Amino acid sequence: MQLSFSPVARVWRYYKVGVINTLFGYGLYALLVSIGLQIFVAQIVGHVIGVTFNYFSYSRYVFQDGSASKLRFLLSYTLNYLIGLASLALAVKLLSSPYSAGLVAMLVTSITNFIVLRRYVFTSASYEARPPRLIGPP
Repeated sequence: MQLSFSPVARVWRYYKVGVINTLFGYGLYALLVSIGLQIFVAQIVGHVIGVTFNYFSYSRYVFQDGSASKLRFLLSYTLNYLIGLASLALAVKLLSSPYSAGLVAMLVTSITNFIVLRRYVFTSASYEARPPRLIGPP
């Protein structure tokens, strides 16, 4: 059964699932840092494990009316990782806590991730731009 959501409802669902995904990813990152893993190693390990978790949560709850491209999903998370890595490198210079730096990096990637997932990964005919109606109903 395919469902269609309004843009506002989809963003709301994305962020509800995103909170769960973030808690999972950040919790894993924090756990790895707390056991002594270097922050960049903790980030990549958390990111790789989180990608699988995120794929299932987004495809089943947020973008269930679109067909998912697994290759595009992996590519989007590669881009997401690079953006997160750059954000972490900058945040760690500005913030004294590696935990705060990790949180800032995750927040920075959130908006970019939604746009990429929505436009390039989970696609369906309902996402395509519709031409404007010039006169009356169809």
